[in-house]
Amino acid sequence: MLRTHQLVKRFGALVATDHVSLELRAGEIHALIGPNGAGKSTLIHLLSGTMPADAGAIHLDGHEVTRETAHQRVAAGLSRSYQITNIFNTLTVFDNLLLAVQSHAGSSFRFWQARSRDVALTDAARELAQACAIDSGLWQQTAGTLPHGEQRKVEFALALAAQPRVLLLDEPMAGMGPDETLRLTELIESMRGSMTILLVEHDMQAVFRLADRISVLVYGRLIATGTPEEIRANADVRQAYLGEEAPC
Repeated sequence: MLRTHQLVKRFGALVATDHVSLELRAGEIHALIGPNGAGKSTLIHLLSGTMPADAGAIHLDGHEVTRETAHQRVAAGLSRSYQITNIFNTLTVFDNLLLAVQSHAGSSFRFWQARSRDVALTDAARELAQACAIDSGLWQQTAGTLPHGEQRKVEFALALAAQPRVLLLDEPMAGMGPDETLRLTELIESMRGSMTILLVEHDMQAVFRLADRISVLVYGRLIATGTPEEIRANADVRQAYLGEEAPC
């Protein structure tokens, strides 16, 4: 569903992604792990089109998107969340969802008519909120006042409004407590099979629970790809990232 071939990104003398070739299968949750500075977020930027590659190619469902803009990739079926939560903080949760649905529904922005009076939009926003387990009691709350975990759910909903075939998640559990992490893990798990997910995450418990396959990035290079069991048993991975004593 998503494939990179020899993808390179340099920042001066630093090679952030060093000829990365990665394949994501349709419907799988594919985790990308590695130490800080390994190039994981850079790779997400390259895949989403928010940063240009210096060399290599990116294909989405067989179609090359290497030179396409971020919004063209969204239209082609690729969406993402951000490492730092990116929502409309001053709007209500429901207005966040209405805007997202409207922007992807092909409906015009009719300034003389409130979005809340458009039945199709409000129905779609409700479905989105329910799919992301956003409690109805929070819908009229200002999004920026929500707990961090609930804001993450809103951001997921904004990404899902595009009805993506591929969803890129950049450290979705960052800054969360154990209870919030568990709820978000369950939400991601509920999406299994409905789309292809690339999960960049440092929480190894969540990674090994969720991932169908795992790729390991170290100093910009992929050193291994395999099932969770294969990654657990890989001596190079244990030495370079997980550590010999890591309780996987």
